Amino acid sequence: MATRTRRSQRRTEALSRERIVEAAVELLDTAGEGGLTFRALTERLATGPGAIYWHVANKDELLDAATDAVVAAALAAEPAARAERAEPAEPAARAEPAARAEHAEPAARAERAEPAQPAESPDSPQDKIRAVAFGLFDAIEDHPWLPTQLALQLSRSPWGSVTPQIFESIGRQVRALGVPEGHWFTATSALVHYILGATSQNAANNASARAFAPDVDRAEFLDAASKAWEELDPDDYPFIRAVAAQMREHDDREQFLAGIDLVLTGITALHLPGEQGRPTPPAT
Repeated sequence: MATRTRRSQRRTEALSRERIVEAAVELLDTAGEGGLTFRALTERLATGPGAIYWHVANKDELLDAATDAVVAAALAAEPAARAERAEPAEPAARAEPAARAEHAEPAARAERAEPAQPAESPDSPQDKIRAVAFGLFDAIEDHPWLPTQLALQLSRSPWGSVTPQIFESIGRQVRALGVPEGHWFTATSALVHYILGATSQNAANNASARAFAPDVDRAEFLDAASKAWEELDPDDYPFIRAVAAQMREHDDREQFLAGIDLVLTGITALHLPGEQGRPTPPAT
């Protein structure tokens, strides 16, 4: 009996909750939410279902844990990873508009420089917000199942671990910007909703493009879409026709950063007296 107990303890210790969550993330990445079953998980881990149920009660708990693990890793690792990816810009180059970068697959991102940044300190609140944003951008791009789970977390259980992690990471920097306390929640929410919305839409665009034309690369897909826009009726769609070439040439990460900077500019203009020559508006 003692020997059997020790073997059971060794199996429980070897099959940790962390290993189960890691295997769940691998299954989600390769097979999607539909492919995450306890049967598939037991096969991947070479164990029985009872050993897994010892650590997680059901699939919902497993999805929440997988989401938590991916988000925590993204928020923790991104500042260092982003610093390694970025190439230092020359002072003169920083004054010029950011050059358009060629689209790269996720595996090649580490070899590509980030878009040119405004001239804040690397430790500025703005730059830390961009670091958090790019961490989530890359996590969502690498894990196509993540946007759905993030949306569920924000709407269904904002008291869970994921939503507070994201809000805390952004909110601390909003506070460091000097935004008045009465506007912390609104300013942080605006940034969080933009970041998650834009990254999720970008992931959906990429997934749709791959499903629609798996043998066509991104440049070819955008070129076809741009040509279709240029052929629209000029009376009904004058704006769409005017920006068709910009859509063809845009870089997803540059566009994402531009949106963050627009939100940050709005926050500082509205809430930091004298920052943009505008007073703080009265509370409504």
